[in-house]
Amino acid sequence: MTEYREADKRGYLREDFRLFRLKDAEAPEVGYHYHEFDKLVLVLGGRITYVVEGVTYFLQPWDILLIRRNMIHRPIIDASEPYERIVIWLGRDYLKERSGDAEPLDQCFDTVRDRGFHLLRTTPERRIFYMNLLQTLEEALRSREFGAARLADVLCQQLLIAVNRDVISSHTASDAPESYRVDKKVEEILQYIAAHLSEELSVEVLSQKFYLSRYYLMHRFKAVTGYSLHQYIRQKRLLRAAELIREGEMVMKAAEQVGFKEYSTFLRAFQAMFHMSPREFQ
Repeated sequence: MTEYREADKRGYLREDFRLFRLKDAEAPEVGYHYHEFDKLVLVLGGRITYVVEGVTYFLQPWDILLIRRNMIHRPIIDASEPYERIVIWLGRDYLKERSGDAEPLDQCFDTVRDRGFHLLRTTPERRIFYMNLLQTLEEALRSREFGAARLADVLCQQLLIAVNRDVISSHTASDAPESYRVDKKVEEILQYIAAHLSEELSVEVLSQKFYLSRYYLMHRFKAVTGYSLHQYIRQKRLLRAAELIREGEMVMKAAEQVGFKEYSTFLRAFQAMFHMSPREFQ
């Protein structure tokens, strides 16, 4: 697997949400990247493999992939068939404003993150439902008629409610092993890193924790994720720090909470990744 020094931030969302219908006849090389918004990818055609946080998904038409903000991911496109899909970007403020306290619309993204499985594979009946709903949503977004924008907003919420219901009901492909590939040991390591960003996460600590040699741990982690262990941990710490800062946490406190022992080291790493200081990021 190709190694990338850092995952790039791709795409800027200034609206509440955006819908794209895209088709690639070729196979562009797309590196590992992340977004500051949540994303739905609905496959319409083509041969496409997606890597999300170390899990490889082999997608089929009308599969829905849920990618939570700041998740590192990468599509691998087979040039033998045109790759067609609908992509929906969802702003975090939009999701928060449209959510009830007990029923957040972004619950589906949190659920797939916690499960470590991001693929929703629907039944034929549900595919027809999604097909009709998306067609109506696209028409509303193109329309200049009275109330079109409000209708599009409502339809987007309806789509999210449907996705949440299907995710909660576990309508996934997790019981279809041909649909994904996961290294169980690396999955455990990724989950541990996510839950312990404030703690010591050196190669020595992790190799002892998971009963692996240092060399084997580093080699296996890089083979599965495309990252060195150090690169991945640093990036996850910086992404989490950025979230905390956006939520109003003091910069120095955010740095401490994600495991940076020296503030100067945090500043340099943050500026290198986001091309701005933490205070400018706020």
